[in-house]
Amino acid sequence: MDNGFGRQYRLLKTDDFSSVFALKNRRSSALLQVMQSGANGLGHARLGLVVGKKAAKRANARNYMKRVIRDWFRLNKHTLPPHDFVVRVKMSFTRTNAAEARAQLARLMKR
Repeated sequence: MDNGFGRQYRLLKTDDFSSVFALKNRRSSALLQVMQSGANGLGHARLGLVVGKKAAKRANARNYMKRVIRDWFRLNKHTLPPHDFVVRVKMSFTRTNAAEARAQLARLMKR
């Protein structure tokens, strides 16, 4: 089983992000917001991340949050439908509450 996070699993282009934002299919929790497109026709899920400076001023904190989300996606991508997902961090999380962020992400992505 492939647990990598290769280029085919990422949303890279502005058009890819725009198509997900246009559908307005979104779910939120305290820390995260997940936007989802319809079927992408690729046979696997893809992930895009938005972590703004409002969520965390320091780049190392933003990178940590992206790493946590990517790791969760990498381990659970086989159970997700073949849709495009954009995860936006609404509020900063650290190692102390990263488990809560993972749990919220699991709830939001698997609906």
